[in-house]
Amino acid sequence: MASASDNRQFLIVLDSVGIGEAPDAADYGDSGANTLAHLAEAAGGLYLPVLQRMGLGNIPPMLPNGLPIRSVPPAADPMASFGAMRELSRGKDTTVGHWEMAGIRLTKGFRVFPPGPPSFPLELIAEFEQRTGRKVIGNRAAAGTQIIAELGERQMNEGCWIVYTSADSVFQIAAHEDVIPLFELYRACQTARALCNPLFVGRVIARPYLGKPGAFERTANRRDFSVPPPAPTILDRLSERGIPVTAIGKLDDIFVGRGITRSLHVENNPDAQQTLLDLARSQPNGLVFANLIDFDMLHGHRRDAGGYARALEATDRFLGELLPKLRPGDLLIITADHGNDPTFQGTDHCREFVPLLVYGSGRLAQSLGILNGFFHVARMLAEHVGLPAFSPCAV
Repeated sequence: MASASDNRQFLIVLDSVGIGEAPDAADYGDSGANTLAHLAEAAGGLYLPVLQRMGLGNIPPMLPNGLPIRSVPPAADPMASFGAMRELSRGKDTTVGHWEMAGIRLTKGFRVFPPGPPSFPLELIAEFEQRTGRKVIGNRAAAGTQIIAELGERQMNEGCWIVYTSADSVFQIAAHEDVIPLFELYRACQTARALCNPLFVGRVIARPYLGKPGAFERTANRRDFSVPPPAPTILDRLSERGIPVTAIGKLDDIFVGRGITRSLHVENNPDAQQTLLDLARSQPNGLVFANLIDFDMLHGHRRDAGGYARALEATDRFLGELLPKLRPGDLLIITADHGNDPTFQGTDHCREFVPLLVYGSGRLAQSLGILNGFFHVARMLAEHVGLPAFSPCAV
């Protein structure tokens, strides 16, 4: 008979698919945000038959300010356990959310910067310019597509860096790939990473683009340079036990490779979903951990409710293909890392509850209620393979 560690685990993060304002949303300027409910209204309803049967529509009634998801009613007999999780760490960005579901609670939170200009301290920018040999323009908070459209031509003419931030703890560097080659952009990000470590900045992000003025487009060569996790995560615990951890998407960047046995660095939802289907056919055991980035990167930040809705419906079709490929004993967890309401003001993430769906063949489907802490994901993963009880680490 196979041991528990021979079973497979699939953890899928729907990047930014929040399900309603968290109790402390006002502290982040996010009162009234509700990614799923609002994008469903804006799109005239969502067709999500698989997620609906799993119990997605059963989650809003249990939330304090829950709103129904148009065209996704509660299931009479859900096929998965369903609930919501409240983030306890300080912050509302990708790194904070993923670290907490892996077992790290940030009590202090990463440093964020004022809208500016300037956003970043001038001495930080001066040192970055000196070490990279190129001037910085921007140095303020902005949406990436907006600031590239505004400053891209100047960046090309002067061979400088566009540096900008957001409401998250990020130091973002944009450069035209035909003007500054990727290897130099990545090297500059590593320089910025070292300079930002004493400030406890969550991520340095390379934002390359191509095209001509008036028609710039960001490329798929984005790279995230994260601060290393300050404590062991569930990924470390699994890999130390010899259980393989396969990461799909930007997770190797978020965890700086820690606890990851193999990384498949795809750049969009379709490629990530195809990779998941391939692994569901071939992966013998271990954890497959995937981030589906398009909801956040292509639609949430750009306030594109229609595109967001279409991406969710495509993901629902993918899940319809994935579920039959799961074996007895497999565990599937679907959740999110934060919200990004495409109907909300601004272009930033939102402090929201996230949905939680837990599925396994023969596994009892039940209401999980509201769970305080994303780290309940780490607890479920540990239980599934028979690891000792996993306690979150507060740092």
